[in-house]
Amino acid sequence: MGSVMEQSRPPATTGSLIRWAFWYDLLVWTVSLGREGEFRERALDLAEVKCGDAVLDIGCGTGTLAIAARHRVGLRGSVCGVDASPEMIARAERKAKKAAVQIAFSNVPAETLPFSGGQFDVVLSTVMLHHLPRKTRQECFREVRRVLKPSGRLLAIDFAGSSGHGSGIRILARFHRHGRIHFPELITMLGEAGLDCVRQGEVGVGGLHFVIATAQEAK
Repeated sequence: MGSVMEQSRPPATTGSLIRWAFWYDLLVWTVSLGREGEFRERALDLAEVKCGDAVLDIGCGTGTLAIAARHRVGLRGSVCGVDASPEMIARAERKAKKAAVQIAFSNVPAETLPFSGGQFDVVLSTVMLHHLPRKTRQECFREVRRVLKPSGRLLAIDFAGSSGHGSGIRILARFHRHGRIHFPELITMLGEAGLDCVRQGEVGVGGLHFVIATAQEAK
């Protein structure tokens, strides 16, 4: 009985979890004024996700971006999604089944990825890193570097700068425990983990910024 109960518990993480998966989808749709689809396509464009890629979405939430990525990579590609919230993963699996796409979802935290090294062409992290304390972000980036192929790339999108952007983004930001991301510090942390920043800027939606980093060559 004890082992069964242990297996049903969500994996340990020092980051914050969102349990209200259905309402989170509704919140995102509301504050984005129905532009969530536009944001997803912008993210996949920035990450240069293409046919045949192996993609990992960390902190995948309810799976919306992972499903969009699955359509891009085609039959020759693959998509995995991980999230520390079991409620998010359960909803993501239902949405993928409804969309008739094959995605491997796992209820695990971003700092302990259950994948072999050098497995993915692209790792996505959208509006997730601010949920993690600094030490956990460092652990997450080391894991990202480990699972990326030598030519692989990471796209990270999160809140940055002042809160003087659109009211929808301000409302959404209030739900997040760890606040906004200081991107210069984030880029330093990426470098320490073996990831080189090659591009950064504004996403074009509210106060969201992005950074694209590639895996450094092994020395």
